[in-house]
Amino acid sequence: MSDVGARLAEIARRIAAACARAGRDPASVKLVGASKQQPPARLRAAYDAGLRCFGENRVQEALAKAPALPDDVEWHLLGPLQSNKVRPALELFSFFHAVDRAKIARALDAEAALRGSVVRGLLEINVGGEATKHGFDPARLGAEAADLAALSHLRIVGLMTLPPPRDDERATRADFQRLVALRDELRERPEWRGGLGELSMGMSDDFEIAVEEGATLVRIGTLLFGPRG
Repeated sequence: MSDVGARLAEIARRIAAACARAGRDPASVKLVGASKQQPPARLRAAYDAGLRCFGENRVQEALAKAPALPDDVEWHLLGPLQSNKVRPALELFSFFHAVDRAKIARALDAEAALRGSVVRGLLEINVGGEATKHGFDPARLGAEAADLAALSHLRIVGLMTLPPPRDDERATRADFQRLVALRDELRERPEWRGGLGELSMGMSDDFEIAVEEGATLVRIGTLLFGPRG
């Protein structure tokens, strides 16, 4: 598993280079190891190499893996959450990248309140308007902004997107720019002023572009861990 450590170091180097091109501090970007369908041994290798933030797509898979890693791991849920998984999700996850509808936001807030805890979440935005994708419609998000900002146990701290696959770097960059523009527009509203600092965008194939455009969280799986399974 020593190759996982080498991959982690190379990804960190590339993030730092992208930050340098954009005039950013590399410390402003967090790498989330997207460990879906990866064996616990690979997660442990990444942990031993210094990674402390892991992201899973499914609640039950994460709960099964968590005992194999130390308690100081920060677990992020990267995939959309079903209502019936809210309670078990809060047994492990402290950060939710794909809050894709107001109903789930309210359910997370209510369950966190029962536990006396506060968790962080990102609103998933369907920047490409794809019918098969989860997420808020950018054109309609403003109508729900005040209610989402008022949640007290789910703190909405930013936005996330999973744009359509693109062969054109300019198109990919434009998708990320749309998310940044939406975030900046929301921050002009009284309820969001000074907030929404986090932007989760960019994966193995496009994380450097995402960092150049302002990503604070990049979700990297195959490039870090190798093929799934």
